[in-house]
Parts: sequence; C-alpha cells; structure tokens
Amino acid sequence: MAQNNKLSAVIITYNEIGYIKDCIDSIRFADEIIVVDSYSTDGTWEWLEKDPDVKSVQHPFRNFTEQKSYALSLAKHDWIYFIDADERITPPLQEEIIATINNPEALEAYWNYRLFMYKNERLHFSGWQTDKVHRLFRKSRCKFTDTRIVHETLEVDGTEGKLREKLIHYSFKDYEDYKGKMISYGRLKARESFEKGKKWNWFAQTLKPFWRFFHHYILRLGILDGKKGMTICYLNALGVHERFKELKKIEQRS
Repeated sequence: MAQNNKLSAVIITYNEIGYIKDCIDSIRFADEIIVVDSYSTDGTWEWLEKDPDVKSVQHPFRNFTEQKSYALSLAKHDWIYFIDADERITPPLQEEIIATINNPEALEAYWNYRLFMYKNERLHFSGWQTDKVHRLFRKSRCKFTDTRIVHETLEVDGTEGKLREKLIHYSFKDYEDYKGKMISYGRLKARESFEKGKKWNWFAQTLKPFWRFFHHYILRLGILDGKKGMTICYLNALGVHERFKELKKIEQRS
C-alpha cells in the first residue's frame, strides 16, 4: 500500500549512544524523525547532530510525561509513532504501521505488544509476556496525562486498537544499567505518589516488594526464564522497595 498519510517518529534520549543508531535506522521510513535529548554526556547528542534525517533538540528533563509531551509538541504530522531508544521496529511492524495510518477506518490509537530482550536473548515470561504500550496514535486526538510522571499514560479521545506485530525492546543492557533504571523509576514513582497524597507505611515498604517478586517470578512464571528471570524479578522488586524508601525520605524532608 502506498504511503499517503504522513508519520512523525518521536524519541526522547539520555545517554543512548549504544542504542540510538539502530533505533533510528528502524524508523527511517517515517516522514520526520524528532529526537529530544536531555543533555546526554556519552556522545548521543553529537551523533544526533550529524544525522541529516533527524530533527534533534535538547531540553532539560523533569519527568517522562513532561519530556514526552514537549517532544510531541514538535511533531508536525498528525500520525505519531513514539519509540524509545532501546526499541526496534521490525520490517513486518513497519508494513503494519504504514498500512494502518493509510486505512480509512483507522482508529485513534494503537497498543503495541513488546518482546523483552535480556541483552540479546528473548525473555519469555517474568511478567513481560503481555507487556504492551501505546505507540501509534493521532496527535489531534491524544495527549499524555499530567497525573503521571513515570510510565506515562496516553489519554485517547476515541477508539483504541492493537497492532499485531510486536516491537522489540532491548531494556536490559547489563545488571548495573537495569538496576539504575529501576531505582530511578522507583524514585520518580515516589514523587508521583507524594504529589497524589499517598503516605509511607511499614506494611507497604515490607510486603509490596516481596509481592512484586512473588507475582512476577512465580505467578507470571519468571522461574521458567531461569537465572535471567530471577535477575529481572529481583530488580523489579528492588524498584518497588526504592519507591517506598524514597517516599519516606520525601515525607521527612517536607
């Protein structure tokens, strides 16, 4: 199917030099590629500046929702595909995206299921087997809600659907990188919880991390992923622990 409707690909980055090239190569079929970088220090920004297909700007990072909303405001086309630097679009997914935006009966937004990669190997379980995110949507009918500052939520004025083809997600580079990511997410979630009036309590601090590990490792079959599953489930639980640890600190400071 010939591509008639235009597509804007939007990315936010911070220190993604090892991943950004492959990400952008997978989305070069888009009519414009916009990258908002939050002052990377590893060469990501310098690489972006040299790519003639990329419209790159730098913008200070406060939280994920604000950064993605700013990036979205720069897109000039109505159809948006939001992709993270550690994600890759496969050729079949590219074909589906093009066909979808040119379908006269297209919906307002689409979820994309993801394949979680542990380094270069697929993780089959550990809570990630049903992972999906909003990625393709109409800018005129959607926006990021301002009630979330991490794991941002898209508000859709209309009908939603699901893409068949999956997005590849290279979230786990190495142990220390993923640990840092979970701790960072936990701290942002703590600030979000505080702003919503939630209070720290010993029960949540003690039991919720345990429940997260048990839920992902046992109920969501992380045990079948072997050592990789144990590692991922532990670090996800660590992120929950960090959320309540940070929430207590915020309350004490306030």
